[in-house]
Formats: sequence, structure tokens, C-alpha cells
Amino acid sequence: MIQYLMLLPLLISVISGLIIGIRSTLNRHTVTLWAMAAMGVNLLIIAVVFLQPGSQMVLPLYKMTEELLILFSADTAGKFFALLAAFVWLMAGMASVEYLEHDKDYRRFFCFYLLTEGILLTLCFTGNLFTFYIFFEMMSLLSMPLVLHELTQEAIAAAMKYLFYSMGGAFLALFGFFLFSSRGYALVFTPGGCLAGMPLDQTSSLAILFMILGYGVKAGMFPAHGWLPTAHPVAPAPASAVLSGVITKAGVLGILRTVYYIVGPRLLAGTWVQKVWITLTLITIFMGSMMAYREQVLKKRMAYSTVSQVSYVLFGLSLLHPVAFTGALLHVIFHSLVKDTLFLSAGAIIHQTGRTRVKELAGIGKGMPLTLWCFTLVSVTLVGIPPTSAFISKWYLAIGSLESGIPVIGWLGPVILLLSALLTAGYLLTISIQAFLPGTPDEISLENEKASDPGWLMTLPMLLMTILAVLFGIWPTPLLHILEELVSVLF
Repeated sequence: MIQYLMLLPLLISVISGLIIGIRSTLNRHTVTLWAMAAMGVNLLIIAVVFLQPGSQMVLPLYKMTEELLILFSADTAGKFFALLAAFVWLMAGMASVEYLEHDKDYRRFFCFYLLTEGILLTLCFTGNLFTFYIFFEMMSLLSMPLVLHELTQEAIAAAMKYLFYSMGGAFLALFGFFLFSSRGYALVFTPGGCLAGMPLDQTSSLAILFMILGYGVKAGMFPAHGWLPTAHPVAPAPASAVLSGVITKAGVLGILRTVYYIVGPRLLAGTWVQKVWITLTLITIFMGSMMAYREQVLKKRMAYSTVSQVSYVLFGLSLLHPVAFTGALLHVIFHSLVKDTLFLSAGAIIHQTGRTRVKELAGIGKGMPLTLWCFTLVSVTLVGIPPTSAFISKWYLAIGSLESGIPVIGWLGPVILLLSALLTAGYLLTISIQAFLPGTPDEISLENEKASDPGWLMTLPMLLMTILAVLFGIWPTPLLHILEELVSVLF
């Protein structure tokens, strides 16, 4: 019976979300309590599953045909992603209660917020490529209303762009799935690759590339990154937080499952597919940082930052090296904590002052010190300054690149990571400097000094994630132990 715990968050989220969406008689207080309770229970359930002994729990649920099986499996990778997603979802959900306190469409937001969480958590526990694809598609469809929420012309256009990009990526992944299936492969997630030991012909190579590109759309990998800077500025800040910190990681998980659980790192290493993949990740890292540095709209700057930082993860995975893989998975955690805090900080500024552009934030640190100190500390973390957490992940990524032995990429990767870190300091820390040290006061900065930090529902999530982002850098040992177990079965 313990296997059915994997599906319980789906049941709780769907029932709670539909009740909130359908029952128009529920007042705001009841809706928020119900939503918070559902997300809190989901986190507890995922924590119980995470602590279960053994590396795998398997639940074959339904056989559609002889080849198509609905299968769930709670292995180490799935537990890792699910626990992170459940925690971050709760933090952003808590902040959304205050952020949406004057929004008349709060019921619709929480309905789709819960539905998306249930699908996302179940996605983490899928056991084969077919089941993963089904839940990946559902996640894209149900998360679109979070972008659409404001119902402005810009929000509608951004939601349609998000949907078109998501469907295009899903179709690429589906085509790769068809190519694999045409070879008669049983695409069950197996550590080290279910195809390990088989010859990698041209058809299989194309299938891998299509799936990397397809899931890479959700992860914001060049050239399909365009939905991120369009969707984030128009979505509510808590929705932007989970889109950046969690939804993009679903694309990372899709690539991880394809490369490390279907193909196998040994089979893919040294192929032209790996070289194309590495090249795209490095282009994305540098391009995203440059675009963020040039951008003046605060949330759009954060979106370009996500484009760059998620490709740090993809770069680590593409090296097919255990040290780089460890750095990539560490960066999954650290980026989620940091970027959710950055978006919630931006949301707090918008909620309290209505300001959306970087140049309007001069002196705001005096009026909103707690918000801006959280923003500053996680910015320092994202740059990679020790002893904060992202320093650890970037260290592993750089060492893994150097040890990979791949010509040119071995040294070029760390160089681009360093350049990106300098640009990250340029587009984040300059905001903090202007906020706390604006220079000669002007009309804008004097108005900003009258601002105040938001209530505890928005400040508590920012504080918790900021503390974790710093503490994981000082004490990363527990995370490294978990990832050592995962590396041991994949390489």
C-alpha cells in the first residue's frame, strides 16, 4: 500500500483545486486555508515517500496496450525533484495569499495552482517515458492559466506564446518517443539507461536530439527560450516564481530521464548529439546573462537570468561526467531557492510600490530593508560567492568540465561560467547597490523610502529560502550524500 502514497498528492490537489474552482460560495479565508492545507499535506506526504528505505517503489497502474503502460516509480531522482517542488510550491503559495489579497480572481488562481502542483508531483514519480509524456503535457496545459491570470492583452498573448512553445517542445519529445518505439524498445526508466549496451544508430541519435530539444523548451534552452521573458512580466509574481524555479526543472527532469535512464551516459558520450547539446547550453548561459544585464524591467531581467542559470544545470548534465552531474543537481536545488526568492522579492516590491523597472528602485532599501536584504543575499548566492550554496554547485560544474577531457569544451566551459558569474553580479548586485546607496536623493528615491516591507505571509517564505540558500553552502554534506547514491547507480 505504501506505493499508493506517490499518487496521493495528485488526488489531494485535484480534489482541492476543483472544489475551490467550482464552489463560488467559498470566501477568501476558506479558500486560502484550504489551499495552504492541501500544499502542506502534499509536502508531508512527499517527505514520507522521500524517507522510505530503498531506492525504488514501483506501481504499475494501467496497461493501455501491450506497449503502453501507465507506470509509477519512486526512485532517488524522483524523490529528489518531488521534495524540492513540494517545498518551493508551498513557499510561493504562501506568498500568493497576500499578493492576491485584492484580486477578485483569486479562486481561479488557486484552482490551477493546486492542479498544476498535483500533476507536477506525479510527474516526478513516473516510471517510463510514456507516462512521463502524458503528465508533462498535462502540466503544460494546466500551468498556462497561471500566465493568463491577469487577462490583459499582454497576458493573453504571453499565455498563447507559452502554450505554443510548450506544445512545440512536447511534439519534438513525442517524435523522439515515436522513433524510439519504432525500434521496439521498452522505454522504462532504468538507472544507467535501459538501452545501455545497444548500438546507437542514426535513428536513435535523432530521437535523443529531438527529446533533448523538446524538453529543453521547458528548460529555456536556446533557441526555444523566448517564452520565459514574455511570460514572467505579466504573470503574478508567485506564478513567475514557480514557473522559473520549478516548472523549468520539469524540462530538466525530462532530459535527465532521457539521457541517464533511457539512453545511458556511456552510450551518448563522445557522440555528435552530445557536442550539439553542450554547444547549445553554453550559448544559452552566455546569451541569457547578457540579455539579463541589458534588461531594465525587473521581472524580465529575472526571466533572462533563469534562461542562463537553468542552462548551468543542462551544461552539467551534458558533460556526462559524475562530478559535473553532482554540480548540476546541486544547482537545481540552489537555483530554485534563489530564483523563487528573487521573484517573490520583486513581487513584494510591485505589491508595495507598484514599481516594475530597475531604475525606479533607487533608495527602496530604506523603506523595504527585509525584502532587499533577502534579494541581496540570494543575489550573492547566485553569483557564486563563497560560502553561499551556488559556489558549491558551480565549483562542481567547473571541476567536472575540466575533468571531462572533452577537447576545447573542457576549458571553455569554466571560462563561460566565470563570465556569466560576472554578468550575474552586474545585473543583480547593482540593484542592491542602488536600493541601499542611491546617491543624491531624488523624487523617486524619496517616495521609495516611504515604502514598507509586506506582511509575514510574503516575508516568511523569502526569509526561509534565503536562509536555506546560504546554509546549504556552509553545510552541503547531506545533499552530497544523497547525490552520491544517485551518481553510484547512474555511472
